[in-house]
Amino acid sequence: MTVTELGQALRRWRDRVSPEAAGLPLGGHRRAAGLRREELALLAGISVDYITRLEQGRAAHPSGQVVEALARALRLSSDERAHLFRLAELVPPGPDVVPAYITPSVQRLLDRLVDTPVGVSDAAMTLLVANPMYAALMGDPSGLRGFERNGVWRNFMGVPSRVRHAPQELPAFEAGMVAELRATAVRYPTDRQLRRLITELRTHSRRFAELWDAGVVGRLQASRKTIEHPQVGLLTLDCDLLRVEENDLHILVYSAEPGTEAAEKLDLISVVGTQSLAEKR
Repeated sequence: MTVTELGQALRRWRDRVSPEAAGLPLGGHRRAAGLRREELALLAGISVDYITRLEQGRAAHPSGQVVEALARALRLSSDERAHLFRLAELVPPGPDVVPAYITPSVQRLLDRLVDTPVGVSDAAMTLLVANPMYAALMGDPSGLRGFERNGVWRNFMGVPSRVRHAPQELPAFEAGMVAELRATAVRYPTDRQLRRLITELRTHSRRFAELWDAGVVGRLQASRKTIEHPQVGLLTLDCDLLRVEENDLHILVYSAEPGTEAAEKLDLISVVGTQSLAEKR
């Protein structure tokens, strides 16, 4: 068995990241200060077996999505991320591709807001990473792949969601999503994945095609969202959309006014967590 340079780099970076820095509980006796393979697999949404094969040189050509997930989980700098892509014999995404790089500062923000549901999406509204409170509130996204992680796709393709829109609110929300996606397409006109997403939506969603062809422009605005949680019922929360302009990221933050019924329900969700909340998709 020959350990590749890719495998060596992954092991070195894994040893560098402490569970505490990654927002994981320490738990039990540890032989090393870094992440276990099981913990890296959990953070990256990749199987333990595949990470083992990568480190041992039995798999040497991961996809771009896998490399991006590993870079996020390992808290790599932009230079380290680019190096990881090259080790995997891939070209690092250029400026013409929708950025999926989460900076260490954004990751730290995500780690520290442990009691607040937070999700980070790219400019095309594809969910990149979410904290446990987001998973507890909205449903665990770890099993979602490809377009299933894209908010526009899920809304216009009728994928089941815990969000409940009032009939009078839905048209403006849909128009905002399409306008946001159009603006992203203008910034990244040669991104193949983005073009494929738009083509698929225009083909399979009459409502999306209608709004797209109407040329709606603008931005998706912050709003209040009503969520139907399987354990605590309905709760209405503020949903703030924070934009990281330099990296073209969207940070979604859900919160409730202290002392309200919604705040009490959010506290209950933090206690319940994701245990027994697995849903069939």
